[in-house]
Amino acid sequence: MPITKTKALLIAGTASGVGKTTVATGLMAALGKNHIVQPFKVGPDFIDPGHHTQICGRPSRNLDSFMMGERGVLETFVRASRGADFCIIEGVMGLFDGLDSTEIASSAHIAKILDAPILLVINAHGVSRSIAAIVRGFSEFDRSVNIQGIILNNTGSDRHINIIRDSLHGAGIKIPVIGALPGNKELSIPSRHLGLQMAGENDPKTSELANFIEQHINMDSVKTIAENFRAHDIDFKESDARFNVKIGIANDNAFCFYYQVTFDALKRSGAELIFFSPMNDALPKVDGLYLGGGYPELFAKELEASGTRHEIKKAAEDGMPVYGECGALLYLCNSLTTDKTYKMAGVLGASSRMTGKLQGLGYTEAEVIMDSPVAKKGKVIRGHEFHYSVTECDRDARFVYKLKRGKGIIEGQDGLMEYNTMASYMHTHPASNSFDEFMRQCSKYKSR
Repeated sequence: MPITKTKALLIAGTASGVGKTTVATGLMAALGKNHIVQPFKVGPDFIDPGHHTQICGRPSRNLDSFMMGERGVLETFVRASRGADFCIIEGVMGLFDGLDSTEIASSAHIAKILDAPILLVINAHGVSRSIAAIVRGFSEFDRSVNIQGIILNNTGSDRHINIIRDSLHGAGIKIPVIGALPGNKELSIPSRHLGLQMAGENDPKTSELANFIEQHINMDSVKTIAENFRAHDIDFKESDARFNVKIGIANDNAFCFYYQVTFDALKRSGAELIFFSPMNDALPKVDGLYLGGGYPELFAKELEASGTRHEIKKAAEDGMPVYGECGALLYLCNSLTTDKTYKMAGVLGASSRMTGKLQGLGYTEAEVIMDSPVAKKGKVIRGHEFHYSVTECDRDARFVYKLKRGKGIIEGQDGLMEYNTMASYMHTHPASNSFDEFMRQCSKYKSR
């Protein structure tokens, strides 16, 4: 069946920090005035999609060819783009930066999978004619990547912009400059140790952002380039598995790192999702628990004070399936040390502490070496990790994952297991490992 009739383009950069997020979110805001916009983010990022969703009013989806494979990227794009007039895909790092020295998981790879036209964002601060060399290199490095427009960021005077345009013309480069943005620190998003602040923690300034983009970017050119997107045909492979279960999802400022496609997949398989806050709500009546990553270290005092941690421990001891990722690992342990040591849920025989440096970052690949609430022994799962904490386990600790790639909890091991509870530093994606086994465990627990 047809993939979509929507218009689409990908916003890439020459490197991190050149202004991709400003351009991508600005275009979402500007186009969103009169059109339905579906946002996407290349890579495993949790934070940028939240800002996309806040601006567009439609959940942003990640597109990651390492975790999802090419098929998973296409299927996700198809499902999410239905009903949208424009799809705006925010890239990651530099256009060609992928897994190690490969194109896998790069913005270029996603653009090639989707046949999406690209707008290349270049930081023009302190550079003029050299931009022609940059564009020449980027346009010729991989000719199957379709760069159709250039957006200059942090430009100076009109003379500065004209010098760049003349340099491109003089070098015989046909790719047009369709926008030139002056520096605007008022529209930047504050950062913290895991990246930008989450959506909802700051004023998105959507109107100001849209006006800024419309003032400095030729929106007619943007629309024309997006119309060059050509759709594919694809048939979906739907799972026949159906589960009549209720799954509790920890969802608040402490636990907020989730993929929308995970919720979509759970619902398609028949699960009812019950969202709650471990800080503020009692444990709902559910058949299983899924706790995502986030910032438990910023809310350790509130998490300790909430009686919900005792309810979760009791449910875990009763055999309820519990699955946690990254921040949830810290919460499910005995304690978490930040400015002081706080008591946590105490389900897992371990203690965690925050450190002053990055402890794990990058893609992961794990072999499941024992049955767990989320996968059977022998399964290979891809994901990613990003944490500043360390977790020290009891001597009799059992680990579900043996990492082929990544750091994990200790010595290439991840996925700490106790009762029918498992938590890891690794974030997973349903395209790499469906939640079917987790829902089977929930169904079994429900029917006891």
